[in-house]
Amino acid sequence: MNLNQDPTQQQDPQEKFDKPPFSESTQSEPGEESEMDIKPDHGEESYKGSGKLTGRKAIITGGDSGIGKAAAIAFAREGADVLISYLNEEEDARDTAKWIEKAGRKAVLVPGDITDEAHCKAIVQRAVDEFGQIDILVNNAAFQMARESMQEISSEEFDKTFKTNVYAMFYLCKAAEPHMKPGATIINTTSVNAYKPSPMLLPYAATKGAIQNFTANLGQILADKGIRVNCVAPGPIWTPLIPATMPKENVKTFGKDTPLKRPGQPVELSAIYVLLASEDSSYMTGSTVQVTGGTPTI
Repeated sequence: MNLNQDPTQQQDPQEKFDKPPFSESTQSEPGEESEMDIKPDHGEESYKGSGKLTGRKAIITGGDSGIGKAAAIAFAREGADVLISYLNEEEDARDTAKWIEKAGRKAVLVPGDITDEAHCKAIVQRAVDEFGQIDILVNNAAFQMARESMQEISSEEFDKTFKTNVYAMFYLCKAAEPHMKPGATIINTTSVNAYKPSPMLLPYAATKGAIQNFTANLGQILADKGIRVNCVAPGPIWTPLIPATMPKENVKTFGKDTPLKRPGQPVELSAIYVLLASEDSSYMTGSTVQVTGGTPTI
């Protein structure tokens, strides 16, 4: 991947980053950036902040890699302290913390399983203890597994997908709400699968539809408290989840079927998460922002 492009220069979006075919080797779930042959771009060398989140305190689940890592780097460069929730990817999480601290902000790392409600409550309490407040909650961590047929999907896997992607979002929103003041924001990560579900991702796609509905509903519920709730619907984004959960032949052609003919990079979502976390989106709640490489959502 080209990690040193000048973000101020106009570029052809089809040529900005590498296109398939890729020769990526697969790895075990949940996947680690440190084990990827082709490294994603999280904006380490390109994202420039401008103080949009000065003094804010954020929680990001799945912030060790992928979209969560890109959001964490951007938030820190915009002036926010960040708590990173992750499962067990220690090396990736430490690298994210390094970039947050390099931006002059505080990084807090909290490993553990967000399918456990007690752990979600502990994440929120840790943020309150470390930061004194919670201004931004990003529910980004997700589980998926590609399957050829419904018969390959175990009840346990179906349950894990919903508990990771939907239950944890509910647990964290409920725990964080009492600590959020007017102007605070919640950002949930849905997917293009909420609009165009992949037959290989039945449980995952179902959760993404649920996340979008949950967001639209919670945005109405929390409006009277001045807390905004929005979500981002990415298309195919190059993260460790891809080689960890998809067949090798699908990894090789990942993103090829989009109009832009390539997968997106995590950094290409950074500005959207900053927008939804900042005052620039003050009249947005219950909304979804699609970043799909041109795949229609209408």
